[in-house]
Amino acid sequence: MPKLIIDNLPVEVAPGTTVLEAARSIGITIPHFCYHPALALASACRLCAVKMLDGPVKGIQMSCSLPAQDGMVVSTTDPEALKMRALVIEWLMMNHPHDCPVCDEGGECLLQDFTIAGGHSRRRYQGDKRTHRNQYLGEHVYHEMNRCIQCYRCVRFYQDYAGGTDFGVTGSAGRVYFGRFEDGPLESPFSGNLVDICPTGVFTDKTGRYRARYWDYQFSPSICQHCSVGCNLAPQAFQREVIKIVGRRNDQVNSWFICDRARFDKKGINDPSRPREPKVDGEATDYETALDALAARIYDFLEVHGPESLAFVGSSRLSLEGCLMLGELAANFEAAALSFYGDPAEAKGSQFATELLTEQNVAAPADLASADCIVLLSVDLMNEGPMLAPFIRKASLTGTKVYRVDAPALPSEQRLPFDCLDAATLAEVPLETASRAIVVCHAARTPHEELAPLAAKGVRLAVLQPGPNGFAAGLAARKHGAVPFAEVLAAKKVRGIVAFESDLSAANLKGVTVLGCADWRTSELAQKAGVFLPTTTWMESTGTSINFEGRAQRFERTFRPGLPLRGLDAKYYAQSRYGEPAPGQPEVPPPQPPRIPRGEIPGGQEIEAWKAMARLLEKLGGEPIVEPLTGSWRPLREMDPEAGGERIFGLFKSSEPDTL
Repeated sequence: MPKLIIDNLPVEVAPGTTVLEAARSIGITIPHFCYHPALALASACRLCAVKMLDGPVKGIQMSCSLPAQDGMVVSTTDPEALKMRALVIEWLMMNHPHDCPVCDEGGECLLQDFTIAGGHSRRRYQGDKRTHRNQYLGEHVYHEMNRCIQCYRCVRFYQDYAGGTDFGVTGSAGRVYFGRFEDGPLESPFSGNLVDICPTGVFTDKTGRYRARYWDYQFSPSICQHCSVGCNLAPQAFQREVIKIVGRRNDQVNSWFICDRARFDKKGINDPSRPREPKVDGEATDYETALDALAARIYDFLEVHGPESLAFVGSSRLSLEGCLMLGELAANFEAAALSFYGDPAEAKGSQFATELLTEQNVAAPADLASADCIVLLSVDLMNEGPMLAPFIRKASLTGTKVYRVDAPALPSEQRLPFDCLDAATLAEVPLETASRAIVVCHAARTPHEELAPLAAKGVRLAVLQPGPNGFAAGLAARKHGAVPFAEVLAAKKVRGIVAFESDLSAANLKGVTVLGCADWRTSELAQKAGVFLPTTTWMESTGTSINFEGRAQRFERTFRPGLPLRGLDAKYYAQSRYGEPAPGQPEVPPPQPPRIPRGEIPGGQEIEAWKAMARLLEKLGGEPIVEPLTGSWRPLREMDPEAGGERIFGLFKSSEPDTL
């Protein structure tokens, strides 16, 4: 392993490590713009200059593209290197508009940071600035080309990493332009990553434009809940409203990036009409009263119909804690039914995947990049696991053949960003010639008899789950004997249900009474329920999620639940008046900020779903539960949400989940 000295500090790094990465490993930051760990090297910005004092290479060198070698003596503070970097900053700033006060990138801009760090404070250039015309790139990404410093990060990500074809670079020298041939929405489902990848403010999030600065935001490590890949992200909230969502690095799951659905789909969380008050028969009340009413109605129902007529229904939207707690709630009534899925194919496929997958035969998203044969089996990748596509593309570019078998006719308009070979059946794919083959499939549509033989032959499996936390729902279903709700209805025994964040349609529940419903969405079940309990979204909760590969990851609460401050109803404000009303005008004082601090957040009665279940269980005579992760699950409570997660297979000594 190469040993070198950087600023008088000895360091030993793995072969192939660049000098810039070696310096970063010991806490030395070398200024850079074009370098990014997930992208190929470009050496375009020339800002990472260092002075090689001794060793196989000497003089001024670009540290981002120089591999570390034995005997190197590197100085990042040599006067020549400092002068070189200062000149680079100066020529980059010649044409920059200096519009930091109105730039949404302000406060998180590398150009700001390195300009100040380089000592650049006055402009010597007196000529005219080069200017560009901005483009309309859709409703998500705002374009400000005049801020560009020609680092090429955007086009290297968009074309090389994500496989997009409608965005690129044109021009030459000082006329280089990054954009499209004509105005129009960016077509790649990963286009929002331009916001994160750009080191200046050329691409900014249009959905959160002019709302807040970086230091205003509340943010925390979180896990995407749009599909079962489990991408790491960080919501950025301001005044109880999610303004932006940015990607968070996890090399095994999503690398540095997230898809556009994860980044921009926040309407439901910010929806002002989101149900936020407990209700009994449509009348608003407090949480304790609603829980008491629900417990009483469950007792009355059981007295008339018996426990075999009651069902507790959840979904894969529940956190691991919610899935486990729902099982405990149903177990309190021996004959009551438990269900996480309405569709039998989804329920059986989810449980089968949890039984079949092991540490040896499961594939992580990052494993796809090094596979030598990849099969897409009955899966709509761009809808059900879009962040797998860049890893598959990376493998495809190295010569790996990708086969598509029995592609489902689903409404996906996104093309795959890599070449595929179509095969009618799995038997046509030469899996026997591959040593690192991976089959990507969907639990609800893949025949079970096909997967077990594949795993026995050493083929690794990436079985996408029906829902963001389907793996956890499958484990809880196995533990507590859950059945698909369609089968429960077919048996014609269930006459009443209690639903927690369920996706069932009320249209299929003829003759069934919805005793209670807990959710953060407005749904048919919520409107039909006798008792409604509002719950928090995943951004307002702390919990655990398990992705399709069995990787448990912790997410933390980003902000406290409650109505967003913007657009808050006047009834939540104290009434005060400045000045006297005009003659003939009614004396209606304008709303003003409250004079007395409130003890409760307006509209903030929501609690996490598992806590609502625990409180209901206690009112029904069960034991108080303050922490659902006990027994074999206990190690997950101490898991660092920044550490990338860990697979749960080692938690259980047998094939069955341990006592919770």
